[in-house]
Amino acid sequence: MNNYTLSNGLRVVVEYIPTCRSVSFGIWVKTGSRNETLENNGISHFIEHMLFKGTARRSAKDIADLFDGIGGNVNAFTAKEYTCYFAKVLDQHLPIAVDALADMFFESEMDAAELSKEKNVILEEISMYEDTPDDKVHDESSRAAFGEHPLAYSILGLEERLAGMDAEALRGYMRSHYRIDNTVISVAGNVEESVLLELLEKQFGGFKNTGAEIAVSSPAFQGNYIFHKKKTEQNHICLSFPGCSIADPQLYAMILLNNALGGGMSSRLFQEIREKRGLAYSVYSYHTSYADSGLFTVYAGTAPKQTKEVLDLTLEQLHDLAANGLTDSELNRGKEQLKGSLILSLESTSSRMNRLGKNELMLGRHYTLDEMLERIDSVRMSDIQDVTRRMLSVPFAVAMVGTNDKAASVLRRDSLASSIV
Repeated sequence: MNNYTLSNGLRVVVEYIPTCRSVSFGIWVKTGSRNETLENNGISHFIEHMLFKGTARRSAKDIADLFDGIGGNVNAFTAKEYTCYFAKVLDQHLPIAVDALADMFFESEMDAAELSKEKNVILEEISMYEDTPDDKVHDESSRAAFGEHPLAYSILGLEERLAGMDAEALRGYMRSHYRIDNTVISVAGNVEESVLLELLEKQFGGFKNTGAEIAVSSPAFQGNYIFHKKKTEQNHICLSFPGCSIADPQLYAMILLNNALGGGMSSRLFQEIREKRGLAYSVYSYHTSYADSGLFTVYAGTAPKQTKEVLDLTLEQLHDLAANGLTDSELNRGKEQLKGSLILSLESTSSRMNRLGKNELMLGRHYTLDEMLERIDSVRMSDIQDVTRRMLSVPFAVAMVGTNDKAASVLRRDSLASSIV
């Protein structure tokens, strides 16, 4: 992996992989729903959509035809803290992909007719999301954990906010947030780096937007309760706890804890709730890291009549975790599982490009594979106990989407703290 800086200060990270014939190319911008306000919530995601809707040189169909014509993929995504525009193509077609993405990035027309159509597309996306309670509950979980902080904002935004957004609002947001210091280009695959840098200098060397970084506030964990009443066949429940930031030294301890509790088919929650009792099809836990905070979340979807039993079993597992920690075999199995998934992920140029871009943007540094494996192996049982104590020593947050909340509303959200040894 090599770091470069273009003449205008734009950062570039490249990983040369001579054993493949593809290249993954990404433009990463450090802005997402966290950087928005109540008034413009959803604008980052709206901009992401509009950059695919045409430039002076290419219509939206031209962009689609171009990538289909070379057998490549082009896409984008918006997250809480960043937005990424990316393409994966054969190595010989990299100049075509870079030219097209640069054109979209700098020369998007924001045509009024396209803007109006894309608003409706996003409203349909929001409606689809609202009709998917096992997705919606995770947004409600962020609100229960972070209250009114921007980290709790929906990435898609709200219908009433989107209605008032026009081309000038989108361009204004890009001027203030799409800056050189806030942007990283990441590339992974079979690429000659000197040729790549010449290409990038030509396409991105004219990027001149600079300015002061916009400060964001750190969230405080709230531990609230939210119920969204909706006619559904299942109740969808999330319990959320404080987690680790992306730079936290104990991040890998938290990930290993997650693997043991609900991170896979051999985890405690999956075995107890699905395999032994058949009370849920989907039950799992996951950990989300942000720049300065994190969330550990347990999810289950189950029939209303089984909700109390599922919640009781979940809390039973959490009480046992607080009182007794993990077993040696769980910790060792988790380490091997994590190392295996990490190494397997490196076989894809897309995942390598994602790792490079995110690390450069959010951390400003990169760990080698050996360093990451060493960090995993160095996790001790005392580290697991520390992150468990951090998670469970405050009242947890609860979010539920379903028909009734009789079982969830009476949960003692401070009940786990007394179990910690």
